Amino acid sequence: MSYILQTDHLTKVIDGKEIVTDVNLHVKKGEIYGFLGPNGAGKTTVMKMLANLWKPSGGRIELFGETLTPRSYEALRRMGSIIEFPIFYDHMTGYENLKMHCEYMGYYQHGSIENALALLELSEAAKKPVKNYSLGMKERLGIARAILCKPELLILDEPTNGLDPAGMKQIRSLLKMLCTEYGITIMVSTHILSEIESIADTVGVIHHGRMMQEIGMKEIEQMSLAYIELVTTETERAAYVMSDKLGIKNFRILENGEIRIYDTAVSTQELSKTLALNDVAVTALGRKNENLENYFLKMTSEGGAHHVEIN
Repeated sequence: MSYILQTDHLTKVIDGKEIVTDVNLHVKKGEIYGFLGPNGAGKTTVMKMLANLWKPSGGRIELFGETLTPRSYEALRRMGSIIEFPIFYDHMTGYENLKMHCEYMGYYQHGSIENALALLELSEAAKKPVKNYSLGMKERLGIARAILCKPELLILDEPTNGLDPAGMKQIRSLLKMLCTEYGITIMVSTHILSEIESIADTVGVIHHGRMMQEIGMKEIEQMSLAYIELVTTETERAAYVMSDKLGIKNFRILENGEIRIYDTAVSTQELSKTLALNDVAVTALGRKNENLENYFLKMTSEGGAHHVEIN
């Protein structure tokens, strides 16, 4: 399979600390790739290297079939990006900022600025100074700038940060339209799965600077995300009884006395009986279905939870 963007053991060391380690990611042409991970997982660091803003300490980046170097000018011209918060000349209008970007990129096509502004619903604000723009308007202006020169690949770092639900929905719809109607391949990072689960084709999960998994959304949808929820005030004793008496290995202890058991072959009646016989008080016990966001929280052990396997 050919990829428009891929990395091979990408690594970044800053001040003697390894921030990103051996990251291998693969973005297919014509897809929306969701780059997922908690805040501080290394998403922005990876994206800065992909955009050639930071030099990797190790590994390789391949962009449009060629190894990325500081002199990959033509390849970089085929890519648009927003890394962290978009910066503008606040005293200039939105139109003037986009015009300056065109001049900087050596891109001259009649009507391109007007089209980009219209696409992002910024036509009425085009003549206003950017300092008068709301946060959402600045985010949209940043995307307008990123797509202005008709890139083949668009890299967006947390584009919905700080937006209200309506703004988030608008950005999601826009990204889907850019991909399906304009053929732009998009890589978008976020720490909230629900922001992109409805539009992504593939997701890559990063945690503590390492890639945990790269998987297609269709494959995720086919997974069984059922679990047994156990609530008790004696989580440590319950964990011991489940492991020692019932041989249950795949479970996770959360806060507030909740335990999620992912071995769904376990009988809830047998579980309840065994816990009672071993003096473990049970507040609640039942089968539930886990949503996709919780699946990734489980993978990255966020939200005060941790995965438990007792040998």
